[in-house]
Amino acid sequence: MGLTKTEIFTAEQNQLSQLLKAISHPARIAILQRILISNTCICGDLVEELGLAQATISQHLKELKNAGIIQGTIEGVSVCYCINPETWKLMEKQIMTFLTAFKGPASCC
Repeated sequence: MGLTKTEIFTAEQNQLSQLLKAISHPARIAILQRILISNTCICGDLVEELGLAQATISQHLKELKNAGIIQGTIEGVSVCYCINPETWKLMEKQIMTFLTAFKGPASCC
């Protein structure tokens, strides 16, 4: 989608699109699941658990952080990541609103 076309959509549509785009890779889903399962910050143990290169994991973490889905803190030489609760709740609300808009089969097709 061209940058100039985003202006014809609502702020909520653009925001939901960006959040879904940020999680639309299986590695990012796996990273988020790992953070959710641990229920704590993750500090560098994703490489062994996911079997991806450090550079690949770093790129995926960067995308998730840029979208605001995760947040990071620097501890010594490592960066620890956890879920950003504000963005997570916003994403949860927007996805649920979007999905529950469907009221059942219509007599169309």
